[in-house]
Amino acid sequence: MNERYADIIVDITHEKLDRTFQYQIPPELEGRVQAGTRVKIPFGGGNRIIDGYVIGLGSRPKYEPAKIKKIAAVAEDGITVETRLITLAAWIRETYGSTMIQALKTVVPVKDKKKAKSGRRILLNVDQLQAASWLEQFRRRKYKAKIRLLEALVERPELTDEYVSKELKIPGETLKSLAEQGIIRLEQFTVYRNPIGESDVLVQEKEAPGLTAEQKEVLDGILREWEAGGRPCLIQGITGSGKTLVYMELIEKVLLEGRQVIILIPEIALTWQTVQRFYRKFGSLVTVLNSKMSPAERYDQFERVKQGEVQIVIGPRSALFTPFPRLGLIVIDEEHENSYRSEGTPRYHARETAIARGKLEGAHVVLGSATPSVDAYYRCRQGSYALFQMKSRYGGAVLPKVYPVDMREELKKGNRTVLSGPLQEAIGLRLRAGEQVMLFLNRRGYAGFISCRACGHVVKCPHCDVSLTYHNNGRLICHYCGFEREQLTSCPECGSPYIGGFRAGTQQVEQVVRKFFPEARTLRMDADTTRGKDGYERILKAFSGGEADILIGTQMIVKGHDFPKVTLVGVIAADVSLFASDYRAAERTYQLLVQAVGRAGRGELPGEAVIQTYHPEHYSIQAALSQDYEAFYEEEIGSRELMGYPPVSNLLAVHASCDREDTLQNAMEYIRRYLIRIRRRNDLQLVGPAPESVAKVQDYYREVLYLKSGEEQELIRMRELLERYIEINRGFASVHIQFDFNA
Repeated sequence: MNERYADIIVDITHEKLDRTFQYQIPPELEGRVQAGTRVKIPFGGGNRIIDGYVIGLGSRPKYEPAKIKKIAAVAEDGITVETRLITLAAWIRETYGSTMIQALKTVVPVKDKKKAKSGRRILLNVDQLQAASWLEQFRRRKYKAKIRLLEALVERPELTDEYVSKELKIPGETLKSLAEQGIIRLEQFTVYRNPIGESDVLVQEKEAPGLTAEQKEVLDGILREWEAGGRPCLIQGITGSGKTLVYMELIEKVLLEGRQVIILIPEIALTWQTVQRFYRKFGSLVTVLNSKMSPAERYDQFERVKQGEVQIVIGPRSALFTPFPRLGLIVIDEEHENSYRSEGTPRYHARETAIARGKLEGAHVVLGSATPSVDAYYRCRQGSYALFQMKSRYGGAVLPKVYPVDMREELKKGNRTVLSGPLQEAIGLRLRAGEQVMLFLNRRGYAGFISCRACGHVVKCPHCDVSLTYHNNGRLICHYCGFEREQLTSCPECGSPYIGGFRAGTQQVEQVVRKFFPEARTLRMDADTTRGKDGYERILKAFSGGEADILIGTQMIVKGHDFPKVTLVGVIAADVSLFASDYRAAERTYQLLVQAVGRAGRGELPGEAVIQTYHPEHYSIQAALSQDYEAFYEEEIGSRELMGYPPVSNLLAVHASCDREDTLQNAMEYIRRYLIRIRRRNDLQLVGPAPESVAKVQDYYREVLYLKSGEEQELIRMRELLERYIEINRGFASVHIQFDFNA
C-alpha cells in the first residue's frame, strides 16, 4: 500500500509560512485530508497535540519514513477563515502556477505585529443617587475640578481621557483620588489607527437618494439571481448611471444578514472618492486597505476586522484576501481594468479569484463596468454570468457629445503641437465660462510602436496582428512570435519622413497648456506627482475643491472619478494604446476612451469630449465616439475568433528571465522542445520564444513563449509537467520562470 503524506504549517503568520512539517496520513483519514484541512498533530519532543493546516499532499517522504509522525485527527470544530484562505491558495497555485508558499504569501494577510496605541476611559462607578450625594459634598467643599468631572459624568457616564484632560482640564491627581474613592473607574483600551480622515467625510449629511426605475429593476434582478443559485452578476452601466447606488442597496441587504463585504477598486487613486461615498452611508463599518498605508495602519485594520468592528473593506486587488469570517458579497468595480491582474508570482486575476473565493465562502460576486472586459461579456453570452444593463445617466444627466479630430489633418495645417486647434478652442471656451477641463494623455502601450504622423500607418507583425516594437538596437520586433525587421526612416505607405514613436509626456503637455493658456491653473497627476502617501488624495481634493481649472494626467484620472464642474475632456493621443504590442490593445483603447469621455458632464452642465487620433476610422475609435459597446464587442470577438485569442481560446504565457542572455535562450529552447514532446492535441499551438516588450530590466534579459489551446485543462496539464521538468533540471537554476494564464 502506498503511503500518503501531508505538508503542514502550524503558524499562519507571514514570516513563518516557509516552515512546513511533513506528516503521514493514516488510512482512516484518507479522503478527508485535503489542502486547507485543519488537522490535529503531535508536535515537538513531548508530542503535544496542536492545530495545523494542510498545504500540500504527496506520496514521497522527505526523510526517513519511520521518523515521520502521523496526523492524529481532522479538526471537527468547523471550518475557519484560515482553512478557506489556504484552500483558495491551493486553487491559485493549481490555476496560475506557483509554489504553494508563494500562493500562501499572496492570500494570507501580513500579520507583522505593530505596537498598539492605547487610550483610557473614565467611567462613573456609582449610581445616580450616589453621584448626586457626592456632588453635594464637593460643592460644599468647593472642589471645582471634581465638580466639573462628576457633573460631566452624570450627563455622560463614559468619557475619554483626552476629553477630560483637554476640555475639562482635570488634573491626574483628581482622577486618582476619585478612583481610590470608588466614584469613578479608569479603563485602558486599544486605539486602532483609522486610515479614513473622518473630518473629510463626516462634514456632509448621509446620502439617501432614491433608486431610479432602471436601478430598481437591476437590483431586483440581481436579488432574484441570488435566490436562484447565484451566478456572478455583471452590471453594464454607462458612465454616470449610478452603479454605486445599486452596490449600496446590495451591501445593505448583506449586512442585515450579518455578513461582510469586500469592494475592489482598480486603483489607489480611486480610494478617496469611493470611501467618501460608502463612509457617508455606512459610517465606521467601512475601512480601506492599500499599499500606501503604513504597516501599523494595515495591522490595525486587520485587528478591527478580527474584532468585528469593520464589516466593509474597500481596496485594490490585495483587499480580496481580507480574512472576513462570514463573507457575503464581493463587488468588483471597473472589472475591466488590467490592474486586477497581478504582475508578481502567482500572476492571478482578481476577478477569477474572487469568483473562486465566492464559491468557497458561499458569497455573491457582483461585477460592474461601463465597458466590460471582453472576457466577462463573453461569459454573459455563454450563460455563466448574469448580465444586467443600465443605459441612462442618474439624475437626468446626458452623455457628453464626442468629437474626433484627425491629427493627420492637423499636421497638414502645420500644427505640430500636442493640442489640436479644436481642442484649444474648446479649452478656451470652458475657461471663460469658469468650468473645469481634464486632459487625458493615453500613455498605455507607449513603449515603442512605430506610426506615420502623415497617413497613420502602423508597422505590424505579418503573423500576429499586433504592432512591432522598436528596440534600442534599431530593430522592430514582434513580442509574440519573434519576427524582426529593420527600423524605417520613411513610411512604406506614403513615403513621409514623419514616422516614429510617440514621445510626449504629461510634463510636456502641461508646458504646452501653460503656453497657450497662461491664466489657467493646472494640476498634473502622474507617477511623479503621486509618490507620497497622500499624493492622490491631495491632488483630487484640490481639483474637486475648484483649486485648479485643468487637470492633466494619465490613466489614473479617468477611472471612476466624479467632478460635476468638468464639462470638457480632451484625449491627447488615442492611438498610443491602440497599437500596443498586445492582442487586447483595441479593447483597452475602447475602454480608456469611453471611461475618459464619461468624466465630462456628470453634473447639471452638459459635457463634451475631444478625441485626437490618427485613425478615426478604426472600429474601437468609432465605437467609442458613439459609446456603442455592442458594436465594439462584435468586431473584437470576431478578431479573437480568427486569431485564436482569449476568451474564445486559451493562452498560457511562459515568462523567463536571467542575467545571462545565452543561458536564457538555451533554457527557452529546451522548454519549447519539451512542450512539443508532451503535447497531446494537434490544435495546441506554440508561439515563440520571443523577447518581452521590455527585453531587459536591471541587467536581466527577458523572453516569453505562448501556448494556445481550446482546452483549458490541457494547458494546465502542460504547465504542471513543465514545472516538474524545470524543478528536476539544474540548468534552470539561474532562470526565473513565471506563468500567466489568459493574460
